[in-house]
Amino acid sequence: MHRQKSAEPLVEEAQETPFYIPGTDASTRPRRTLKHGDCFAVLDSHADIGTALGSPDGIFYRDTRHLSRLELLINDSQPLLLGSSVRDDNSVLTVDLTNPDIELNGKLVQPRDVLHVVRTFFLWGGKAYQRLRMQNHDDRPFDVRLSLAFGSDFADLFEVRGMKRPHRGIARAVVHGMTEVSLNYLGLDDHRRRTVLFFEPAPESLSGNKASYRFQLLPQESRSVYLTVKCDDPIEAGPPLPFRKGLRAAFQERKNASRGVATITSSNSIFNEMICRSMSDLAMLTTETPQGSYPYAGIPWYSTTFGRDGVITALQMLWCHPSIARGVLQRLAAYQAKDHDLLADAQPGKILHEMRDGEMAALNEVPFGLYYGSADSTPLFVLLAGLYVAHTGDIETLRHLWPNVEAALSWIDGPGDPDGDGFVEYYRTNENGLANQGWKDSQDAIFHADGSLAEGPIALCEVQGYVYAAKRLIAQGARQLGKHAIADTLDAQATELAEKFDQAFWCEEIGTYALALDGNKQPCRVRTSNAGQVLFSGIAPPERAERIVGGLMSPSSFSGWGIRTVAREEHRYNPMSYHNGSIWPHDNSIIAAGFARYGHKGAVERIFKSLFDAASYMDLRRLPELYCGFQRGRQRGPTLYPVACSPQAWAAGTPLLLLQASLGLEFDPGRNEILLQNPRLPHFLEDVTLRNLQLGQSSVDLLVRRHGTEVSLQVLRNDGQIRVAAVYASCSTPG
Repeated sequence: MHRQKSAEPLVEEAQETPFYIPGTDASTRPRRTLKHGDCFAVLDSHADIGTALGSPDGIFYRDTRHLSRLELLINDSQPLLLGSSVRDDNSVLTVDLTNPDIELNGKLVQPRDVLHVVRTFFLWGGKAYQRLRMQNHDDRPFDVRLSLAFGSDFADLFEVRGMKRPHRGIARAVVHGMTEVSLNYLGLDDHRRRTVLFFEPAPESLSGNKASYRFQLLPQESRSVYLTVKCDDPIEAGPPLPFRKGLRAAFQERKNASRGVATITSSNSIFNEMICRSMSDLAMLTTETPQGSYPYAGIPWYSTTFGRDGVITALQMLWCHPSIARGVLQRLAAYQAKDHDLLADAQPGKILHEMRDGEMAALNEVPFGLYYGSADSTPLFVLLAGLYVAHTGDIETLRHLWPNVEAALSWIDGPGDPDGDGFVEYYRTNENGLANQGWKDSQDAIFHADGSLAEGPIALCEVQGYVYAAKRLIAQGARQLGKHAIADTLDAQATELAEKFDQAFWCEEIGTYALALDGNKQPCRVRTSNAGQVLFSGIAPPERAERIVGGLMSPSSFSGWGIRTVAREEHRYNPMSYHNGSIWPHDNSIIAAGFARYGHKGAVERIFKSLFDAASYMDLRRLPELYCGFQRGRQRGPTLYPVACSPQAWAAGTPLLLLQASLGLEFDPGRNEILLQNPRLPHFLEDVTLRNLQLGQSSVDLLVRRHGTEVSLQVLRNDGQIRVAAVYASCSTPG
């Protein structure tokens, strides 16, 4: 039963929320996304850009929209859509179009469906390539008038998200001969940004915003028109690669990136599509940086380095692609804060929250150039470092990172705990930063049972769990480095934290941990999914875990499509909100891993099936950043959230962590051993084949087959004599 709320005014002025993403796009065309490196594209199903006002369409490069309009017309009309699909590996968008009926003076002069247009689009090396291949299937000649309208507003990504700017830089277009146009922008930051469009063959006419062609196609004749959009910054010398060479280079790079990655196939074709899409999205979002491979958070709003998102995605992928974790650790170490900076919420040892390259960040119109406003990125960094070395045995990487680990631990015990009570807490150091600095960073995400917003400094429950797990795991790494005194201190600190945490956060009346402690150390007695993430860390006693699992799997929290962020009886519950009642796939995957840790495999299976069922309704079988928390109804899919990022890295990583939690996969490089702890498979999977599971220099292929609630295990290939075993034991205890 829903809580009865007090009477409120029927009309209340909405409070403006900083960095809010408005949902204003009225386009009926589905969106397609592609990414390569620091460049990404959002196009509609026709491969057009900017045909709907307020849409996030565009070709973006380093947080600037380099092309905001690209519209194809055939004989002054929009072509008809036949089909639109992204290749399974996310490398190419292919769109099939045809001509509409063409009338002159009220008479039909050209019937539809005689001109076939194949529009092929891909990104590579900071450039967008497009080929228009046209073929006449009529028995008469077809007079083609083709136009491509284009333009760039050079909008900062935060402008695209809805922020208004009183002043902007200067833009101008320059036509170079008959094949090249440059769109130029001098920003208020004195930075020159430039987009160059190359046309082949030369159009009949070319201006600063339109290219036009006119030619005749004989019956069965075909012809191609090429457009390359170059978003270099600074501009490279010379023209871009031709279309075919660029396409071959893109394919080869994708192929090389997939080497060494474990693969997953199963008896369920829909699950195979889901896994294929997840792996392809993760490959697309992963960007090669000077420090190594890093999964950018999501398209379109978060295609950059995010600390929290990168760490959690690396955690999800650790068992099947461990080198991602090394890249994440090395990049975050390179940008670890060394000084105090109030504007950036930075303190020595703190790990990055977000970085931006756009004009508004350069001018401090947004604080995110290098921004450190998150309470959890730092303990998650230490946690990942400990997990990575435990999984891989790569002690040399840990040795290299140890000064960064020590600096992060010093922040956790120092500036991260300003009042010295043993809990990491946050309070933004400038009014332009994020008010809430956990993963639920909406303005209204942290509140008390009566709905009043918590005032800082705020200590989140799951962050204390991250600190506990980080100290336990990195203590093991410290011992491998011979730092036994440090390891003993970390273990003692973790034990003390677990006791203090349970005393301060457990709320017997609601049967779960408080969402947070506010600045007066008063608990926010609200039932949320955060308590499920507490279980992931192992900080909770088993008897607490059992009650948390029961609460989160009750109808109040479990919708049938996953666990809601906030239970539906709570004051601020809204299934359409960003963080107060919606369903986040990555959140569910971490919760499932926590359930598995305490031996609740039946609950893991229910979560796994709910997320699988949701993906089966999604376009491309792709789990988005989040979706609405409405209760599941018969014969209908989940309700989408209008401005969710899709793809999103930690949503794409969700099936991987769910499968690991279900199978109980653990890796022990010291013993050259892979264990399956209390393995199970959900009922929609008869079997799963895991190929190229790597442990050190060895690899193995496994077949896991379900028999009711039990499984059998078969080793298909063993390169290096890895020991593989299924272990059935009681649930884990903290530590």
